[in-house]
Amino acid sequence: MTMPPTTDSVAVLTGMYAAEAEYLTTGGPGEASFDLLAPFFAPNVELHQAAALPYGGTWRGHTGMTRFFLAMGQTWETFDMVEQEFLATGETAVVLTQVRARARATGRELSFPILQMITIKDGQITEVRPFYWDTQAIADACAGSVPTS
Repeated sequence: MTMPPTTDSVAVLTGMYAAEAEYLTTGGPGEASFDLLAPFFAPNVELHQAAALPYGGTWRGHTGMTRFFLAMGQTWETFDMVEQEFLATGETAVVLTQVRARARATGRELSFPILQMITIKDGQITEVRPFYWDTQAIADACAGSVPTS
């Protein structure tokens, strides 16, 4: 998927989430190429996940993002973004996403919100900071899952 040149934050995010859906449809982590998503992320992108999560930590660059998606694939059997709301002002966007997921290790299903603060510069995502309402519930549902990072 090629990304049209744009600096509009909502357009970048809409394109990235569409590319992510295509990435998952074509096999996802370990099967599909990260090249579908790469145009939307700056080469030096940073993703900061809560340390309490099985995929917690800071993931840097395209290599880090590829490893992050692999860790997510090892953690979650399904991870559906059911509903999203976008608020963007300049280079900063906030995305509220309702998620429905099933943990691979336990089979437990969860529904939870994630609020992400995303920085976009020159038409690419440079930083993502997700905030979870209840990291303990997510960690508990995923207990026994040890992704490779």
